[in-house]
Amino acid sequence: MKILVLNCGSSSIKYQLLEMESSDKSTLLAKGLLERIGLEMGEFTHKFNGEKHYEQLPIPNHTEGIKIVLNALVDPKIGVIKDLKEIGAVGHRVAHGGELFPKSVRIDEKAIAGIESLVDLAPLHNPGSLQGIRAMQKVIPGIPMVAVFDTSFHSTMPAKAYLYAIPYEYYENYRVRRYGFHGTSHKYVAERSAAFAGKDWKNCKIVTCHLGSGASIAAVENGKSVETSMGFTPVEGLVMGSRTGDLDLGAFMYIMDKEGYNTKEMNTLVNKKSGLVGITGGKQDMRDVREGSVNGDTRCTYAFNMFAHRVKKYIGAYMAIMNGADVLVMTGGIGENAWFMREAILENMDFLGIKINPNINKDTIGDAGIISTPDSKVTVVVYPTDEEFVIAQDTYNLVIA
Repeated sequence: MKILVLNCGSSSIKYQLLEMESSDKSTLLAKGLLERIGLEMGEFTHKFNGEKHYEQLPIPNHTEGIKIVLNALVDPKIGVIKDLKEIGAVGHRVAHGGELFPKSVRIDEKAIAGIESLVDLAPLHNPGSLQGIRAMQKVIPGIPMVAVFDTSFHSTMPAKAYLYAIPYEYYENYRVRRYGFHGTSHKYVAERSAAFAGKDWKNCKIVTCHLGSGASIAAVENGKSVETSMGFTPVEGLVMGSRTGDLDLGAFMYIMDKEGYNTKEMNTLVNKKSGLVGITGGKQDMRDVREGSVNGDTRCTYAFNMFAHRVKKYIGAYMAIMNGADVLVMTGGIGENAWFMREAILENMDFLGIKINPNINKDTIGDAGIISTPDSKVTVVVYPTDEEFVIAQDTYNLVIA
C-alpha cells in the first residue's frame, strides 16, 4: 500500500510517499517541502529517485499546496506514480491530541471536531494540520485518512508526572498538565534502538534524547513513556534552538513587568527569541555555536555548555525515576550528527554506568551505531529517527484493520 504522509504547519507542508510492504517495512518513493504558503511567492522542493526538483511559485493556501504535491507525484518527469488512485491512504501528523486522543485514529467528522477543540492547546500547530486534512478531503474525497498525534505516546505517564503543582481546578477546567511532544520519535527510536542493542524494548528501561532545534527527553519503561521533558507546550524542558526550556515563572513575570510586554510578546520571546538564539545573539545551528565557542566567543561557550548541562541533568533525573537504564538513545539532528555535543553530554557519567568510546563516537555521524564501551552498564545508541515511518505504520495498521 502506498501511503502519503503529511506534516502541515501554518505556512508549510512536509510530505513523504512511502510504499508499505508490511507494517514493519517501507520504501521511500518521494519526499518534499512546500514553504511560504500564503505569501506572494512560495517555494517547492521535491526529491525523487535521487533527484531534486525546485521551483518558486504562488501557493495561496493549503488546498493549492496539496494539489501541487499530488500533481508532482504523478508528473511524467518528476513523478513516482502514474495515478493518484495508487495512494491507498493519507497519514497526518497532528501536534496535540490532548487527553482526547491517547492513540492514532481514523479521521472522520468526530475526529476533526476533536482536533478543532484542541486548537487552544496548540494554536501554532493544530490549525495547519486541520487545513491539511480539509484540503485532502477536497482534492481526493473519500480517501482513508489517519491522524497521528505527537502527544499520544506520552499518554501513559502517571499523574505524578503529568500534573502541575497549581490549583487542581485548572486541570479540571482547562486540562492544564504535562502532555509532552516528539512522541512518534521517542516511540520509534526506543523500539528500534533497543532491538539494535539486542534487547526487547518492552522489557527494559530506556532514556531517549531527541536533540535538534526542538529538543526533548523521555523515560521509557517497558515500552511506555513514564516521563518527558516537554510540558503543556513544547517550550518546557531542554535548552532549544529558539525556545527557553525550563524558566522560573517569577523571572518570566519580572521581565514582562519591566519591559511592559503583553502575553503575545512574551510568547514570541520564549518561543522564538530565546534558547541558543537568545544566548548567542543569533546562532541556532549547533555547529555554528561550537565554532563560535572554539574561536573564543564567550556567549557561544555559555550556550554550548548550557545545552549539554541541561541534557545531562535530565538523563540523570530520568535514570533516577526508573532506577537505572539499560539503553540511552541519541537522535535528532544534533543527537545523530553532533558527536562533539554527545561527548560533552556523556563525559563523566561513569558513576551511572555510562561510558563511551570517544573514537567510535566521532565516527558515528548520521548512522545507527553503539558508541558505548563493552564494559558500560548502559548501552548508548545513536539511532536516526523516522517519524514519517511511524505515521505511515499507524496509518497502514488502522486502514488495513
